[in-house]
Amino acid sequence: MFESLLLVSTKYSLIVGFAVIGLTMWFSYWLSAKFTRGRVHGSAIAILLGLTMAYFSGAFTGGHKGVVDIPLLSGIGLLGGSMLRDFAIVATGFGVKIEEIKRAGKSGVLALFLGIFSSFIAGAGIAMAFGYTDAVSITTIGAGAITYIVGPVTGAAIGASSEVMALSIAAGLVKSILVMVVTPFVAPLIQLNNPRTAVIFGGLMGTSSGVAAGLAATDPKLVPYGCLTAAFYTALGCLLGPSVLFLAVRALLPG
Repeated sequence: MFESLLLVSTKYSLIVGFAVIGLTMWFSYWLSAKFTRGRVHGSAIAILLGLTMAYFSGAFTGGHKGVVDIPLLSGIGLLGGSMLRDFAIVATGFGVKIEEIKRAGKSGVLALFLGIFSSFIAGAGIAMAFGYTDAVSITTIGAGAITYIVGPVTGAAIGASSEVMALSIAAGLVKSILVMVVTPFVAPLIQLNNPRTAVIFGGLMGTSSGVAAGLAATDPKLVPYGCLTAAFYTALGCLLGPSVLFLAVRALLPG
């Protein structure tokens, strides 16, 4: 029976990959609603589960590709590959309208750049504190602190190792969870109670899932305004990461 299941899953590996990811997402959102009341977004739980599964799969099989090393789950390698990842990012970018960012005004644009550069500097500083000295690794981990999408996109563009890209994803995930959890508590202190501040907040934080969940827990009416600028954050980070930010880090490093 197992051999038959393995044969079918190998033949229809992409379908099996979709099924496994779908079940993981359903379970993650169930955990989010049941145990966190939506304060920790389901997407963040799903990423955490994925990283955990990848670790134990590698430890169990002795491989280096996470769950893909398990023959039954080989289709996830195609589903999670660079082709579909980049397609999703481009599709997201095409869904954004320039008119919408104009409505955010100068404050929204300024918040975008401040958010990206401050997150990158913090991530790059942590990378250096943990002993990374090459421009590729520092840039990739710094880009991961922007969002967990910008990190691997930047790493793939500048030739980072898979281990460094995994660290960049982890950095972005930590940031996303922190934004989700902390937003409702700091909202009264920063007057996060109107559309204008929500627009600025979305640009500063950038992580779409974190901003959406944090604002939903604060005031659901603010979610569209925060997501307005957060939608541009990832696209702008993917543009600046492997170009301006990488060149700046390489220029600043000694030697």
